[in-house]
Amino acid sequence: MDSNPVYIIDDDFQVRKSFKQTLELNGFEVKAFSSAAECLQQGEISHNFNSVVISDIKMPDMSGLKFLDAIQLIDQDIPVILITGHADINMAIEGMKRGAYDFIEKPVKPEHALDVVRKAQRQRCLIMENRLLKQQLDQQQMCNTQIIGSHPFTQQLKEQILNLATTNVDVLIHGETGAGKEIVAQELHRQSPRYNNNFVALNCGAIPEELIESELFGHEQGAFTNATNKRVGKIEHANHGTLFLDEIESMPAKVQIKLLRVLQERVIERLGSNETINLDFTVIAATKTDLKQASEEGLFRADLYYRLDVAVINIAPLRSRGDDVLLLFNFFCEQAASKYNREHMPLSYQKQQKLKAYDWPGNVRECRNLAEKWILGLQDHHIFSTIHETGENTSLEYQVESHEKKVVLQALELNQWKISQTADYLNIPRKKLYLRMKKHGLDKNT
Repeated sequence: MDSNPVYIIDDDFQVRKSFKQTLELNGFEVKAFSSAAECLQQGEISHNFNSVVISDIKMPDMSGLKFLDAIQLIDQDIPVILITGHADINMAIEGMKRGAYDFIEKPVKPEHALDVVRKAQRQRCLIMENRLLKQQLDQQQMCNTQIIGSHPFTQQLKEQILNLATTNVDVLIHGETGAGKEIVAQELHRQSPRYNNNFVALNCGAIPEELIESELFGHEQGAFTNATNKRVGKIEHANHGTLFLDEIESMPAKVQIKLLRVLQERVIERLGSNETINLDFTVIAATKTDLKQASEEGLFRADLYYRLDVAVINIAPLRSRGDDVLLLFNFFCEQAASKYNREHMPLSYQKQQKLKAYDWPGNVRECRNLAEKWILGLQDHHIFSTIHETGENTSLEYQVESHEKKVVLQALELNQWKISQTADYLNIPRKKLYLRMKKHGLDKNT
């Protein structure tokens, strides 16, 4: 986010000039004014002002404290640094009580002044970035979608959902654990013509093998021991709606055969019955494994795989979604703050960078978990550590290497780890891609 110039207000020309030169020599853009009224007349101090104001306390017409009050009415989060003489320390303390960021004593020590200004500007940038994230979240929620983010991977996901939701096609969702497969399934249902009917979810890996047939197809009274009543199964309950089968790779082989018939004919028979029941529903299956490879290894029925492999949605892992990490983390923080009646304290710039650099093995689920920890003050994760925070991994070499690794990883995942396709996408030779993968320890199987 771009910064505005630092504003200096002092009626003493020499102080103004000296301070301006000190800041400019250290890379700051500066605007200097001889009075608070002159500065306010410029009309540039607004809610969107992204910098720092430095003002003398003792000035004719409008004092620094009255100037501070005027700025507080515009935006109380704009950092105002007061310049004070030794005799005016009490006025500076009063300014701090009224919302000033800090004060600097005359004679001004350049190194100390630069340190205060840098910290104030970092704080303002952080506030503005969090406001932008909040605006983006509000816009996402106004669009009435559960899919949060603006990264190209996320935009592609939204477009796929919009395209497939209005069709009657069965969908296979592939993504790592915690990547949000059920959220995507719910969004497909919500945007479909079936949204007023049932969304029925079944985790195939969580049901014992001896019970899964009854769960899916239902049973008649007396169909087996303890079947004392007729039971409607998940598939029948999803009639006119959507059936979501999570972890479909865990479905027993004999049940896969029956499911294939259901997908092809849209009919079921309850256990213990010879009567066929015609149904109308959409199936969304989800998996974290490569079903094609599993079918080639005999671990999943090939005919069922090819029946499902028509409309496929691949969810990119969270580590590949760039700034969407911050957007999601803030979204989950707001939810947690509301849930637990706690204040949402924004992360520092350094912690935000740690969020973006983290590998997120648990994906979106882990992000939600960490957001709740942050709101509850349970900051036992290394991302929340403040030790050496200001100097950790800030070298140019480290940042370039980190960015290169992220770019290569994103390209590999976008091209489903197909080396030739990825090399073409990055416009580099295959050998160079292999060297980059080896350098950064990138391997599909790790």
